[in-house]
This record gives sequence, structure tokens and C-alpha cells, in this order.
Amino acid sequence: MTPLYHDKDILVLSKPSGLLSVPGKPEDHADCLESRAKTRFPTAGIVHRLDLGTSGIMVMALNAESHRKLSRQFEKRAVLKTYIARVWGPIKENTGMIDLPLRCDWPNRPRQMVDHEQGRPSITHWEVLEREQNATRVRLKPETGRSHQLRVHMLALGHPILGDEFYAHNEAYKASSRLLLHAQDLQFYHPTTNEQLTFTAPCPF
Repeated sequence: MTPLYHDKDILVLSKPSGLLSVPGKPEDHADCLESRAKTRFPTAGIVHRLDLGTSGIMVMALNAESHRKLSRQFEKRAVLKTYIARVWGPIKENTGMIDLPLRCDWPNRPRQMVDHEQGRPSITHWEVLEREQNATRVRLKPETGRSHQLRVHMLALGHPILGDEFYAHNEAYKASSRLLLHAQDLQFYHPTTNEQLTFTAPCPF
């Protein structure tokens, strides 16, 4: 594990696809980004998460005060996040915004679902980067950070993310050996200096 950046307050890492952000309940799910970080930075604590299949940039706090301040930035939507994804089929429009409230689909956890009555507000901005014969490469910028937000929103748009075991139809799921979703950029304010920082993890696909 090689940190992209660290000081006395924060640790910035790039999580590979297939690695949990935090330990799972089963004993064989103990390996995760947090536990690996703690081997070198014992005080490292998770501030936000990426799904198991999602790769990309994450910031961790190295003390309680930094954790509190970073968590508040995420809660207040002061953190800017940019993702890259490859989705099924050609998207006709060049840009758009998805505003669909989400909640957990309890009988089918951890799946999420659109629910206009009980769902929490969820907004995603998207932009086409490249059109392929049977897929589209897109840049996604979520305003909110709901669980599986980008995956459910792209499904609702009619273009599930390739390799998505929960939401893609069979052909789109088999189009990739991994979930083609990557957290490329993360911008936030340093919890001590208040300097605006931007970190990038180049997209691997």
C-alpha cells in the first residue's frame, strides 16, 4: 500500500477494485483498506467509503479532530467528487442531471432503489466523454453521497454500469470482469490549514 499523500492529519489513498473500504462481518472479510492503512498509520480512520467494486481516491483521518472536520465537509456537501464510468449502450445526450430520491431495498439488501415518497434526495450530474459501439464513457459528479447512488442513477437513465453485479442486466454485467466505476478526483479543505486540496487517481480503464 502506497499513500498518495499524508501528513499529521490526513492520509490519501487509491483503493483498488475488489477491496473493501472497512472490514465486513465474516472473518474472511477482515482485509480492507482501513486495516491495511492501520498497519502503517495506526490512528487512520475511515471518513467515507467506496463500494467493493469501485476503485479510486479516498481520504482518511489520522486524528479525532481531523475526522470530525472532514466528516462535516462530506455532510455539508463541501467535498467535490468526480467519477469515471463505462456504461451500457450509447447515450444520445451530451450532458444531464439525474434527480431521483433513493432508499434501501430492504428485502434485497444491499441493493438500493428509487422511491419518490420515502427516498432521500439524490442528485448526479453526468457528461459524455466518449461513445463506443455498445458503451459510453462518462464523467459523473454526485452532489449527494447515497449508497450505490451512481449505480442506481445510471440504471434509471437506462445505461447500467458495465460489470455491475447488482444492477446491470446479464449482457452488461458480463461485459467487464469488474465494476467499471472509478473515483478519479477528490477535492476538499484540509482540516487544519483549511487549504483547498485536490487529489487524482488516474482511471485504470
